[in-house]
Amino acid sequence: MKTEASKISALLITFNEIEHIAAVLENLSFADEIIVVDSFSTDGTAEVAAKAEGVHLIQRPFVSFTDQKSFALEQAGHPWILFTDADERIPERLKEEILTTVGEVENPASAYYFRRTFMFKEEVLRFSGWQSDKNFRLWQKEQCHFDPERIVHETLIVNGPTAVLQNKLIHYSYSSYEDYKAKMVKYGQMKAREEFARGKRFLWPARWLRPWYKFFNHYFLRLGILDGKKGIIISYLNALGVHARYKELIRLRREGD
Repeated sequence: MKTEASKISALLITFNEIEHIAAVLENLSFADEIIVVDSFSTDGTAEVAAKAEGVHLIQRPFVSFTDQKSFALEQAGHPWILFTDADERIPERLKEEILTTVGEVENPASAYYFRRTFMFKEEVLRFSGWQSDKNFRLWQKEQCHFDPERIVHETLIVNGPTAVLQNKLIHYSYSSYEDYKAKMVKYGQMKAREEFARGKRFLWPARWLRPWYKFFNHYFLRLGILDGKKGIIISYLNALGVHARYKELIRLRREGD
């Protein structure tokens, strides 16, 4: 029998996730509550979430990923947090491992990393830098919070030990070239704003050298070459994200001057 101490709040932030919303809510249905914080989607995402059984929908303007996720975290009513993205899925074996971890482990860690399998459309991307990818997805609410200084690629501050679950999360991040390109450019621009706010400066050659190094790192050093055409595409788009970051930093610096 599940105790109060082992109950899970599943959290999700969304904006125009109609492609994923129904499937991810069904996937998270084993949690004791599901909270969706939506940034006023225009594609029907909020309507689907509002009609889903056991889902609490909150609509709120988007400021940054950290701000939105911190707000969602504050709404959680249970001790354990399961925070996923709309394009992620929890396979059955990982679900069982999660329930065992929160319900049967005597001294659980404060937070758990999930390794992720990156899907390129319907195919697994085995290399290109994703082979070692992992993120915090499960943690104890009272022992963790998001770093307020990070606005993109948000960082979880953990007060206590961490561990890694054995089974992998499935990440359906790449649905099309244009979609992934827009995502990388957006992340790059948001990263630039974060760095500009911290007063970061850079040497001009970095604008050209860093994107090339990003491609070289993912395609050669991180073995993207073994992923064939998929590896070229992912490595290029990751490099494009770095280029977008420096372009935005230059724009912000000129406006500041």
